[in-house]
Amino acid sequence: MFTRLLVGLDGSPRADSAFEQAVFLGKRFGSTVMVAYVKEPDGRETDGPAMLDRARERVLAAGLQVEVSALKGHADVELAELAKTADAVLVGRRGVTTKGDALGPTVTSLIRIAERCVIVCGGLPSAMRSIAVAFDGRDTSRRALELAMQFASVAESTVHIVHANDDREAGLKVVGVAEATLSMQRVPFVTHVEAGKPGEVVARVVKRTKCDALFAGAHMSHEEGRPSAVVVSHAEEILRHTDIPVVIQP
Repeated sequence: MFTRLLVGLDGSPRADSAFEQAVFLGKRFGSTVMVAYVKEPDGRETDGPAMLDRARERVLAAGLQVEVSALKGHADVELAELAKTADAVLVGRRGVTTKGDALGPTVTSLIRIAERCVIVCGGLPSAMRSIAVAFDGRDTSRRALELAMQFASVAESTVHIVHANDDREAGLKVVGVAEATLSMQRVPFVTHVEAGKPGEVVARVVKRTKCDALFAGAHMSHEEGRPSAVVVSHAEEILRHTDIPVVIQP
């Protein structure tokens, strides 16, 4: 399912963490790891070629195929374009905080414009074997569920369906669709319907169940067909409370 993984390097610790997560996933799926360095206009000087050389050696040492690209332009735009030839693009985060921007402008923009799923990685590589799915019944969350099912079949793990709703009965109706889908595919699952804000509920369930990966859908705006700002806000809310990879499905 993840035959081609893209990760961008910029010399930051968060990008290095995303790179190590890409290598980890690549070994599980036998993926080709695509490594890119984007020289931004008026950006700070970094030794891009040396970073790409080190990345190439690391991927080859892991027994995987590697492709490297040195590009010029805006990182979000260039990575989104390159991601069209990949199955997923992995990025880092600024850290787990209670305030402020957990994603950063480049990652926020990439989530909005990329046509492939974006995996926002944690501070350390995760085994991604215990899976949670933030499910709200929308089309993108259903696609996230389908991707999580494929992932779970490889990891042989239980899927935790997480839904935030102050009305439990209404919430159970929403997750019924997910439960039916998982049952038909014979994927083991546990349902969690709890009151509160989506980010807080997801973080609470993740902590309690010790899930080490989260799949979520990017809500689409009807006007533009792009992930809306409120979705990125939800993603940031989750990221402020957790330090696990979050797979955001367009």
